[in-house]
Amino acid sequence: MPNKPRAGAIRKHKKGPSSGSGGLGRKALEGRGPTPKAEDRPYHKAYKAKQAGQRRAGSSRGESSSPHTRSRRDKAEEMVTGRNAVLEALQAAVPARTLYIAVRIESDDRVRDILKLAAEQSVPVLQVHKTELDRLTMDAVHQGVALQIPPYEYGDAVEAGRHLADQWEKGYLRTAPLIVALDGVTDPRNLGAIIRSVAAFGGHGVVIPERRTATMTATAWKTSAGAAVRVPVHRAANLNRTLDGYRKLGIRVVGLDGDGEISLPALDAGEEPLCVVVGSEGKGLSRLTRETCESIVSIPIDAATESLNASMAVGICLYEVARSRPSA
Repeated sequence: MPNKPRAGAIRKHKKGPSSGSGGLGRKALEGRGPTPKAEDRPYHKAYKAKQAGQRRAGSSRGESSSPHTRSRRDKAEEMVTGRNAVLEALQAAVPARTLYIAVRIESDDRVRDILKLAAEQSVPVLQVHKTELDRLTMDAVHQGVALQIPPYEYGDAVEAGRHLADQWEKGYLRTAPLIVALDGVTDPRNLGAIIRSVAAFGGHGVVIPERRTATMTATAWKTSAGAAVRVPVHRAANLNRTLDGYRKLGIRVVGLDGDGEISLPALDAGEEPLCVVVGSEGKGLSRLTRETCESIVSIPIDAATESLNASMAVGICLYEVARSRPSA
C-alpha cells in the first residue's frame, strides 16, 4: 500500500510575489509619477545613443570629447545629489527631468517629502541600483537620491536688448528696460541672488558671457528662490560688443566698481533704458568692460570694508534705480 502523505505535509503555494520576486519594488513605486522616457533611463540603449550624439555634437563644435573633461563637467552640473539638496531643489521648483531613487532605500521624512513633491510636480521617478547611481553622480555623496536637471535654455543677449528697446519705444513696457550684465562673476550663488534682485526691483533680464562665468546650474536655480522662472538669462558671445550694441540701441550702460567717478546716490537713472554691469568681487570690472561703459558708479561704503559681494552691490544699485524711477 503506497504511503500517503501525512496531514499538513502538503505545501500549498500562496499566490503573489515570493521572496526576491520584486513584488516589494512594485509596491514601492505606486503613485510615484510617470515612467521616464527611454532616453532618460541610463541602462536603455536610447540613453546611450543620446549621450553619444551629444558627444559628437560637442566634438563638431571644437569642444573636448574626453569623458574626463567636458562630459563629466556637464553631468556634474545637471545632477543634484543628497537628500537635503534634492528636497531644497524641489521646494524651489527647480525644473527637473528625472528623480533617481536607490533600490531598497532607507526611507525617512526627507525621502517621503521628496517623493511627494516629485509626484505633485509630475517629475518621473526611476529606481536604480546603488552602483548605477554612483556612476550617474560620478561617485558623489548622494544618500540614495539624485535629481537630474535639464540644461538651461539661454536667450540671445543681442536679440533680447533689441526686443526690449523696441517694446519700450512702442510703449508696451510699463517701465524702462532694466538689464544686469555680469563680467567675471563665477559663483552660481551670486548669479542666483542677482536674478532674485532683478526680479524684486522690476528688472527685465540678466546677461552673462559665454566663457569664464557662472551658469544656470541647480545651485543658481535654488539661490534665486524661484525668481529664475520670471527673469530670463541671456548669453553674449562677446560681452563688450553686446554692451556696445546696447548703447547704439539707446540703452545706457553703467558699470559698478569701487573707484567709480559717480557715487550711487547721484546716479540719475530717470526713465531711460539702463544696463548695469557688475564685476567679480575683488577684481571688479575688466579693463575692456570699463572702457565700454558710459560711466562707472561706486557705492559708498566704510573704508574698513574692501569691497561688496557682487549680488549685494547689484541689489543696492537696483534699489536706488527703482526708487528714482516713477512707479508703474
